[in-house]
Amino acid sequence: MRILSFILLSLLLLSEQQEDAHLTRERTRMVQTQIVARGITDPATLRAIGRVPRHLFVPAAQAADAYSDRPLPIGYSQTISQPFIVAYMTELVRPAKWKKALEIGTGSGYQAAVLAEIIDSVYTIEIVPGLALEATARLKMLGYKNIVTRHGDGYMGWPERAPFDIILVTAAADHIPEPLKDQLAEGGRLVMPVGDPATAQQLIVLTKRKGKITEQRLEPVRFVPLKRLK
Repeated sequence: MRILSFILLSLLLLSEQQEDAHLTRERTRMVQTQIVARGITDPATLRAIGRVPRHLFVPAAQAADAYSDRPLPIGYSQTISQPFIVAYMTELVRPAKWKKALEIGTGSGYQAAVLAEIIDSVYTIEIVPGLALEATARLKMLGYKNIVTRHGDGYMGWPERAPFDIILVTAAADHIPEPLKDQLAEGGRLVMPVGDPATAQQLIVLTKRKGKITEQRLEPVRFVPLKRLK
């Protein structure tokens, strides 16, 4: 009986190792075919995307598709963005070790985890209570000590922790909230999808230099709407 138990345990461990190796290969393939191939070159971004286990940030029923080239549902009528968009927005904010980031729209916590692999501290706000609880637990389980989560209205930002070198908004609105502009640090960059949440949106990059904000309009995108607390 003990020998049989040992054999079964060995087979289970071997299965887990094979699954881990398979997922690692899938993640490597994702980085090469979906991200590098589309022009993402920032080494820190590529390393971070290659390290974060995306399959742990989606529901179990979606895990087999975690490394596919598309957004996936994560419950509560929300989605996790496709890998390329996460990498693209990460590169746009020019992450560096010394920087502090604010993320609006934690979702499953994947984007926060990618940022946390690179920068000093990440503050992230989620308006959906269930998602906020799940993301907090997931990030804690994965050992991220430089991410602070909060349930609340991201429109108002996080003034007591401002200013931020990076502000990244993962939901769309028809304008960029003024509180977020106010909380952007000198030399900081803000990236957000702007436009009609039901139709066309564009990624907007704001940069603050000498107290003045400049705007750059980039590719069309599609994000879920930015919600407000009533």
